[in-house]
Amino acid sequence: MAYKPRTESEELMILRLLDTRMTLSEKDIQHYYRLKKGYEGEVMFDSLTEKLQCECYILNDLLFKVNNTMFQIDTLIIVSDTVHFYEVKNYDGDYLYEIDTDTLYKRPKKEYTNPLHQLNRSESLLRQLLQNIGYNFPIEAQVVFINPMFTLYQAPLERPFIFPTQVKSYLEKLDKVPSKLNRNCKTLADKLISLHIDKNPYTTFPLYEYKGQRKGLICELCNSFSIYVHGKKCVCGDCGHEELVSTAVLRNVREYMLLFPNQKITTNDIYDWCGGVVDSKKRISRILDRHFKIVGIGQWAYYE
Repeated sequence: MAYKPRTESEELMILRLLDTRMTLSEKDIQHYYRLKKGYEGEVMFDSLTEKLQCECYILNDLLFKVNNTMFQIDTLIIVSDTVHFYEVKNYDGDYLYEIDTDTLYKRPKKEYTNPLHQLNRSESLLRQLLQNIGYNFPIEAQVVFINPMFTLYQAPLERPFIFPTQVKSYLEKLDKVPSKLNRNCKTLADKLISLHIDKNPYTTFPLYEYKGQRKGLICELCNSFSIYVHGKKCVCGDCGHEELVSTAVLRNVREYMLLFPNQKITTNDIYDWCGGVVDSKKRISRILDRHFKIVGIGQWAYYE
């Protein structure tokens, strides 16, 4: 089990909601799909690292700032006084590596940023960070290509690449490294977690407003708006998924709070946000009463 588990970024969650409730620009859609695919690749790698039996600390999805420079680490594992960190790529298809120019292309000739450049930058910044907090652990850094549909032609043998067919054997080898974690290792893991930055201050979102959002309950499985209430349950008319009305409403309240953090939560607003699918405002009010604290009375009441 990861010492620091991975969670979806706020950026990814907001873009997913906006993609469902409004029409994004082509540029924003492409950015959303890149984030989504990257996150899915990282989760694939997590499913393998969590099977490690050796003594280790697994820290996922770290964001640091050192010497006024931000950098991100997909996965970091402390094993036997060594820091291993991984840049995970979910590329798929056929790629070509040109050694002379150190350039990566997706065939036939679409240039991609060489992940080694990002890896080298992150390794240098991580080393500076460790030195700043008084640690001299050796660092081993690798790029993990996790997608089984990925092929890289002319890959140099000396580059720190782990290919899809090598990931399992690599982790099995890592699992066999004699490792006895000490207090120093735990202190480092805790310190890195304390230095992690939850929100990237440079993240920008598409412009959006409340009136531009499609209202209604969304199916948690297929993202359909074809929801109807049957007794105590919401039923999706497309995929048939069932969910308690209270659970569906609370999920949509969390979405509302994520998209509009400065807006007060009121019965009228949540009723409107759910598109009137729930049969009465009283039902909405009862759900909010059970899970939030009411502030004020009458038409000025809101929840927090």
